[in-house]
Amino acid sequence: MNDIPSTSVRARLIEAALDCFLADEYENVTTRMIAERAEANVSMIRYYFGNKEGLFEEMIRETIAPLLDKLDSPMLSHLEGFASLLRLYYETVAARPEFPKLIIKILALNHGPGKRYVLRLIERGRLRGARRLEELKDKGAVAPHLNPDVVRMSFISLAMTPMLLRSIFEEQMGHPIDDAFLDQLATLNGHMLTLGLAMLDGQTTT
Repeated sequence: MNDIPSTSVRARLIEAALDCFLADEYENVTTRMIAERAEANVSMIRYYFGNKEGLFEEMIRETIAPLLDKLDSPMLSHLEGFASLLRLYYETVAARPEFPKLIIKILALNHGPGKRYVLRLIERGRLRGARRLEELKDKGAVAPHLNPDVVRMSFISLAMTPMLLRSIFEEQMGHPIDDAFLDQLATLNGHMLTLGLAMLDGQTTT
């Protein structure tokens, strides 16, 4: 293994940590288990991440950050970008269907040490999303009175619910939720969200 680049070791440790923490409780996962799965020396965890907690947080960051970074990209410069962002979320999580459940466990059940860290990432996404919504308002693309937190909650509901309940939906439908299904879902949910953002005037009607 001496001829393997050190960057590859770091990447393998992140991958192994994700496998281990998705499969078991934080307290039950040891750095030795992660290192063995990554075929790396346990000292590499200390070198790259400091300790198990540091590795845990970096594992979360590397999974979530690419999605948050899209909030600063041209993707959301137009309403159709919401379908693309949903598609990216589904593709990311489809490879790790247990990941949304891990986030819920961290936030609701204090699973592991990462709650404050995850909340910081979520706040980062909230601020970036609100900024992009203001830009769309300035362009006249969405109603001026839309509450950014309402929009954010709507998006999160459309993104997370299918993945959190994936096994139940698959059992009911009698077939797996594959890439083609997720692509259709992203298109439909993105279209519904786009129509809602474009049509709502921010006033409650009865």
